[in-house]
Amino acid sequence: MKAAQITSYGTPDVLRVNEVDRPAPGAGEVLVSVEASSVNGLDTIVRSGGLRIVTGRRFPIGVGLDFAGVVAAAGDAVHRYRVGDRVWGTVHPLKRHTLGGASEYVVVPADRVGPAPADLSPVEAASLVVAGTTALSALRDTLHLTSGERVLIRGAAGGVGTAAVQLAHATGGHVTALSRDRHAAALRELGADEVFDYGSTAADQIGPFDVILDTVGSDLHRFRGRLTREGRMATISLSASSVAAIAASSVHGSRRIRTLSSNPDTGTLRGLADCVTSGRLRPVVDSVYPVADIASAHQAFERGGVVGKQVVEVAEAGSGG
Repeated sequence: MKAAQITSYGTPDVLRVNEVDRPAPGAGEVLVSVEASSVNGLDTIVRSGGLRIVTGRRFPIGVGLDFAGVVAAAGDAVHRYRVGDRVWGTVHPLKRHTLGGASEYVVVPADRVGPAPADLSPVEAASLVVAGTTALSALRDTLHLTSGERVLIRGAAGGVGTAAVQLAHATGGHVTALSRDRHAAALRELGADEVFDYGSTAADQIGPFDVILDTVGSDLHRFRGRLTREGRMATISLSASSVAAIAASSVHGSRRIRTLSSNPDTGTLRGLADCVTSGRLRPVVDSVYPVADIASAHQAFERGGVVGKQVVEVAEAGSGG
């Protein structure tokens, strides 16, 4: 079978589509025939060597954190899924994999997949797995957003941002989106009440906010200052500056900055599917690339300036790999 892999640490040019052996599921695992995967920040961090303390120096390394596809086989003690079931899920984000979601087949524990909404295409489903579960976990479980609260989404045009705008709006929050000015119309259509251009808007020009979800990682201390007395803030972007701001917020007073990453289980994926089927969340896909051109998908992700997700199409729906 074919699998996109990292052949060394570096730019997107280190990505190759290689011929590898098809894996087989063990006890408690499922084999998924992958139809689509998306590009996420963790994928580019791993590829560039930012997590080499975890991923090591042995190559190749699989690429693709998430996937959408069809169950091709189930191992012993798996009773929840049958061959042909449509599923979505993730590989473990902190374990080294020779195969990732951008492979024709992938084996994962059964508790890392969930039933995919029937109304979504594989491309649409893949675009929501990490972005949707991250936004859902952040707003619901970490920040506890409630109806009537004022919420700021930084980096609102990205995958997590577009999902967060929709979910915050559906919760009844008053949504302020911070993004590029040219994305204002798209973000308002997703549910933003106000949109400000991040290049010309300083933190002290907006707010205050009850909840801030940051996907950018810069100037966290300035935006923390725009929280109300009982305000909550979380970031999904870890850098040297953001780690310092998070540490400082835990020492100096209230309104601590929290951090989170996406590691969804079946329960979280079912919750995400409920958001889709109820109409609270829809996919936002910027562009689709064949797996043979996965390097271009990574390049587009790193350039930014788009609305929604870059998705890699691994196989045509129903092709069975």
